[in-house]
Amino acid sequence: MKKGFIDLQVNGYMGVDFSAPGLTLDEVRLVVTELRERKTLAFCPTVITSSWEVYESNLPVLAEAMWEPDLRPHLLGIHLEGPFISPKDGARGAHPLDCTAPPSIESYERLRELADDSVSLLTLAPELEGAAELIRHVSHSGVRVSLGHHLADADRIRRACREGATASTHLGNGIPNLIPRHPNPIWDQLDCEQLKIMMITDGHHLPDCFIRVVTRLTSPDRRIVVSDSAPIGGYPPGKYETLGQEVVLETSGKLWNPVGDHLVGSSACMAECMNYLASLGLLNEDELWAVGYSNPLDYLGLRLDEHVYASLPDLKYDGIRFQ
Repeated sequence: MKKGFIDLQVNGYMGVDFSAPGLTLDEVRLVVTELRERKTLAFCPTVITSSWEVYESNLPVLAEAMWEPDLRPHLLGIHLEGPFISPKDGARGAHPLDCTAPPSIESYERLRELADDSVSLLTLAPELEGAAELIRHVSHSGVRVSLGHHLADADRIRRACREGATASTHLGNGIPNLIPRHPNPIWDQLDCEQLKIMMITDGHHLPDCFIRVVTRLTSPDRRIVVSDSAPIGGYPPGKYETLGQEVVLETSGKLWNPVGDHLVGSSACMAECMNYLASLGLLNEDELWAVGYSNPLDYLGLRLDEHVYASLPDLKYDGIRFQ
């Protein structure tokens, strides 16, 4: 029996922001503890597009955390979501414009060194100059490359796949509200069978019809659920400041910026995302476990040390929800 889920995109939780200055080991430990209690067994701490001061401060802390005996089993490597993303409104999402940067092998190597070679996933925009060369460089090192926060056309997406890109970060999000009917980046990424499709199934990031269509179009091994949990995930409804923005967390769980009229990550953890997906009746139990547990591990080429989790209670599925 499974003990919980795997999450490839955690920006923070319960007040801890992996992209805020001054991150500490104790804060990383708090996130691990809180998410483990909520049935997230292991995750990729995600650092969004940030200043070099933040990278220099936080990446070494996350790298150190991965060698702490109580934290190491729960951390799957750093997800760098940026800084090599589109600077354009809509595609950029909640990422700070002034911290976006053109793809550069030299810049990436500096980030990798700060992270003590603990990067497992890089999200970038494939249409930017230098992206193809960086994708080739990163993928050859064994780090996974995912396409996200971009406006690439079909040719750029296909070239990115040839160079080694293997996933789409939160497909259907990190993109302008208005895009061409066709071609557009959503259809073109779905058309590339090499790309694993990550989706935020919290009930707010994607309409049910989108999730249904993607499920019908893709093979079971292509689908991965992520939470994209924000630093105020786990908090009660209210007004907060997070990721440098004034945001509103509604009673429904929707977390958004009313000025920019866009979502600012998710307030949900993986268990909530998985239960929302289960409520749609699209997948059987084995398929649910695949998108929430085995597929993300397979994508990173990792296996959990199961004896570490042996003392945790089994997570059961009753045909409606996990509990």
